[in-house]
Amino acid sequence: MRDSLFYLRRIENVSLQSQIREMLVSAILDGQLPSGAPLPSSRRMAKTLGVSRNTVVLAYQGLVDDDYLTARERSGFYVNQEIREGRVLADRPPTQPRREGPGWTRRFRVRPARQPQIRKPQDWQSYAYPFISNQVDPTLFPIAAWRECSRQAMGRRGMDAWTSDTSGNDDPALAEQIRTRLLPRRGIMASEDQILITMGAQNALYLLASLLITPETRVAIEDPGYPDARNIFSLKTKRVRPIPVDDHGLPVDQRLDSRDYVYVTPSHQSPTTPTLPMDRRRALLQRAADHDFIIIEDDYEAETNYVGEPTPALKSLDSDERVVYVASLSKTLFPGLRLGYLVASAELISEARALRLLMLRHPPNNNQRTTALFLSLGHHDALIHRLHRAYRARWQEMVRALQRHMPDSTRPPTFGGTSFWVRGPEALDADVLAAEARSQGIIIEPGSIHFAAEDGPRNYFRLGISSIALEKIEPGIRLLASLIGRHCRKRA
Repeated sequence: MRDSLFYLRRIENVSLQSQIREMLVSAILDGQLPSGAPLPSSRRMAKTLGVSRNTVVLAYQGLVDDDYLTARERSGFYVNQEIREGRVLADRPPTQPRREGPGWTRRFRVRPARQPQIRKPQDWQSYAYPFISNQVDPTLFPIAAWRECSRQAMGRRGMDAWTSDTSGNDDPALAEQIRTRLLPRRGIMASEDQILITMGAQNALYLLASLLITPETRVAIEDPGYPDARNIFSLKTKRVRPIPVDDHGLPVDQRLDSRDYVYVTPSHQSPTTPTLPMDRRRALLQRAADHDFIIIEDDYEAETNYVGEPTPALKSLDSDERVVYVASLSKTLFPGLRLGYLVASAELISEARALRLLMLRHPPNNNQRTTALFLSLGHHDALIHRLHRAYRARWQEMVRALQRHMPDSTRPPTFGGTSFWVRGPEALDADVLAAEARSQGIIIEPGSIHFAAEDGPRNYFRLGISSIALEKIEPGIRLLASLIGRHCRKRA
């Protein structure tokens, strides 16, 4: 057998034993190592790969335990002849004349791929100045605590909780933690039948849009606002009305009166950052009752208030069940977890649960149980305190850097949060600037995507602080200000 068949790429943070196992499994299942073929001795394989013999022996033994290999005394290790049974051989079909395809373009009922989408580089962590929002700084996350909760959740005693198909039901432990630990922080009291766990806030919004919105439905949204919410509603109805926000968030006036639903981010307006004042909250609830519309409250970044006094959620002030509450765990845990929750009347939650059953049945049980343990053991509250300390320091540094290098470009968020909304010079095209900045190791988010109109302002952009180190903020802003100056001079 050729030694050139065996090669390790040396993947960071993956053990050599795991890499050897993956290499051999791929070679066996792909047919490069045929059934019954002998493997090189552990000594020879170790020399070929440049690893210790013990590492190879452990990898071999693990594959024997899982029936990929068989061990023969005084002979060595061989590919198990039964491991590839039941696999269809992928023979190349005979060449046939090409026929006309199904014509997918004419079959699409909606075209979500044509909608403007927020684009973020997957390798953002490799950039020197990642002013990117809605991502986490891995140095702040208690990975040891999460690993321990995951270990407990995946233990044999809890197997029924994470291996069973629970149909439309949520993990009762997580639902209870949301009801008793998270919602009271926002002033919300809810019963078990008023809570649905979702695959993040976007999943909750899509469920609501699918249940409630028809082509005739009239929806009001903030402008600028959350692009994904605008896209979701626009797939269901063309009667989406953008309402320009002001320095206090969504204005509450007659423009809302003819709407069926009003989508709002009152805790921390996305992306411009104001917190909706209490008088507007009460006025919005009163207007909803007077004109019979429903409020969809996206409690965006509610847990990142480290500057101002906590403001109760709209849902906590709602006595008529006119507020549907949407929240996510992405901002305090991590976005890849994809867990959020929906709080509304029991009647609406029942229908949303039935619809979710048809879409994805339920969020992964292992993630739900791990999160429940993380909450119940106090790790989430400790994490929030840690994030507040880190974000407050970064927030203060960003304020100083922007005042020094880009004066009068923004109003510091009075709520806190993890991003700043910046208005550049009129000559600035932030989409072009973002590409130029990226070539210099700076990631910013152009603001044009947040405006409903295609010809909306192009001189706004967003700067996140959640994932950039404190000491990187000032030099990054200084370099960005220099790029903006050069950019505007070229366009003048």
